Amino acid sequence: MNAALFLIIGVAVLIVGYIFYGGWLAKKWGVDNSRVTPAHELEDGKDYCPAKAPVLMGHHFSSIAGAGPINGPIQAAVFGWVPVMLWVLIGGIFFGGVHDFGALFASIRHKGESIGEVIGDAIGARAKKLFIIFAYLTLILVVAAFASIVANTFKATYVDGVLDKAASAANASTAIISIMFILMAIIFGFFVYRRNAPLGISTVIGVIGIAVCMYIGLKWHPIYLSGNVWMIIVGLYIAIASVTPVWILLQPRDYLSSFLLYAMMILAVVGIIGCHPTVDMPAFTGFKDTLAPSGTSLGYMFPALFVTIACGAVSGFHSLVGSGTTAKQLDQEKDAKPIAYGGMLIECALALISVCAVGYIWAQYADGTTVTPTVVFATGLASMFSKVFGAGCYNVVYSMLILAVSAFCLTSVDTATRLARYMFQEFFTAPGESRENMPGWKKVVTNPYVATAITVVAGVALGMTGYAKIWALFGAANQLLAALGLLAVCCWLGKIGRNNKMFYFPMFFMLIVTLTSLAFTIKAQFAGIAAGGEGVAWFYIRAIIAILLVVLAIVLVVEGIQALSRSYFGKLIPPERSNEFFGFFDIFGKFSSIMGPALVGVVSSAVANGMLGAQGLTAQTATAEQIDAINAQSSHYGILSIIIIIIVGAVLYFGFLPKAEHAKQ
Repeated sequence: MNAALFLIIGVAVLIVGYIFYGGWLAKKWGVDNSRVTPAHELEDGKDYCPAKAPVLMGHHFSSIAGAGPINGPIQAAVFGWVPVMLWVLIGGIFFGGVHDFGALFASIRHKGESIGEVIGDAIGARAKKLFIIFAYLTLILVVAAFASIVANTFKATYVDGVLDKAASAANASTAIISIMFILMAIIFGFFVYRRNAPLGISTVIGVIGIAVCMYIGLKWHPIYLSGNVWMIIVGLYIAIASVTPVWILLQPRDYLSSFLLYAMMILAVVGIIGCHPTVDMPAFTGFKDTLAPSGTSLGYMFPALFVTIACGAVSGFHSLVGSGTTAKQLDQEKDAKPIAYGGMLIECALALISVCAVGYIWAQYADGTTVTPTVVFATGLASMFSKVFGAGCYNVVYSMLILAVSAFCLTSVDTATRLARYMFQEFFTAPGESRENMPGWKKVVTNPYVATAITVVAGVALGMTGYAKIWALFGAANQLLAALGLLAVCCWLGKIGRNNKMFYFPMFFMLIVTLTSLAFTIKAQFAGIAAGGEGVAWFYIRAIIAILLVVLAIVLVVEGIQALSRSYFGKLIPPERSNEFFGFFDIFGKFSSIMGPALVGVVSSAVANGMLGAQGLTAQTATAEQIDAINAQSSHYGILSIIIIIIVGAVLYFGFLPKAEHAKQ
């Protein structure tokens, strides 16, 4: 594979997709630039604040990017460059771009409210509540993870209780650069928004300021603190940042941060095209990861490829950003396409660059020498760049790339906190209700400062304890968010009579991917439970969470299909026949929920006998050890069967009831 040709072809396909498919979507959905956006209609100088397109693109891109389009493609490279490239291009144009653009567009037509409110309008109040609970808990996990990553990036190294300044220098530099950058962003926002300084001149000064901050930080870094102290400081920062008016910090910081990413991508493109290496990375390695450079196999290509590469193809987190902060700042409807659809495709380009980086050092990656994705990314690109411009620039380019990647973790953590605060408030707010009209306790919990405090305390506490124990579920949870985001916009477009057929395949495909991934996860957790030993409690916790995600997905999809049916046929069924139609599902739902436990023994026994027969054994000829092993395995299948039965029963019972509600709709 020639890396330069790989990148050029990939970017060309993305540009064609943006022009033609993105333009077609805008026409089909009825993007109307004459409509007043929520940023103007509800402008409050705090959350609703119109931003110029380049500034908002900076916020949106900085918030959705992070390390996702770098980590995912590098980890999925074990399947070969062809599957990765195909998923990035097809997924970005037909899945992720549609998802991001649709979520932002639906939100601006719902007064800038979250995708949860879109679900409430298009599907129903119960679906909204379920989605918001799920999205909020996912965001808490994101806050915990990114706060921990930032704290670890800043923390000092201690040896036997004594500070090791030499080992701590790089982290201390990153910390002081980040602090100076935040202060510079506040100054930038003040002059642009309160003194009407020209954006172009301010941008040039701001970019120069970034370079100055980096230079000073590399030479002077006096702050050395432990990881726990940094966690508390980060918690205080995100608490303040998420309630501060967006023009003070969020808009200017993310706008200036985006130039770090642009600079990183420019350096990468120059290095790849200038070096134009032919790399040894295989085109296709097989349908199962047997390479496992990190020591842990990703498993089968389906669903691993589609869960691992999220931000570089389609990611549910994007719908929360688009419908959370971006929609409240969109100046004109025409800006939605370049910011949402275009931002997604730029991420795809970054994913392709990541493939080039891992391909260049494939031997080091494949043998497990260099496997940390950010290190792989920086090493590969810095090596190509230094081959063109000389070995002397390697360390500088490497440091810039690492700093650019780490900077976006801080951007993402306070964006996630603000989004979680929105979700928390929306959960307790009925349609058309305002805080002023709420009863006492609801008025208290929906206070922005109270909602933020609850979110930050939960996120930081999880970050300081056991978030890593459940982080493995984030990939599936994130892609479930994507499937539900696609479902929400699909139902809403159908409700208002717009073309929504472009959502059908991506929506169901991502749902199948998610459920398959969760099924593998549940199976692995049962194996861990059977093995026993230390840490078995976490296997139970992960299994329970995975099962709840499956239930959530199926219940919401059932309700979504009903909503689509109502929009397509006018009514799901005639009101006078609702009892007749739902009667069967009512009976089956109750039966499966009540009788499910009684079937476990039957299933376990049947499985055990089948396993004995497959091994040419009987209960009389098998040894005690063989019988114990078979009973242990068969009991797991029995447990799995009851889970499936209860899920089906719950979906049919709760998804199709109450009848009166459906009759009214």
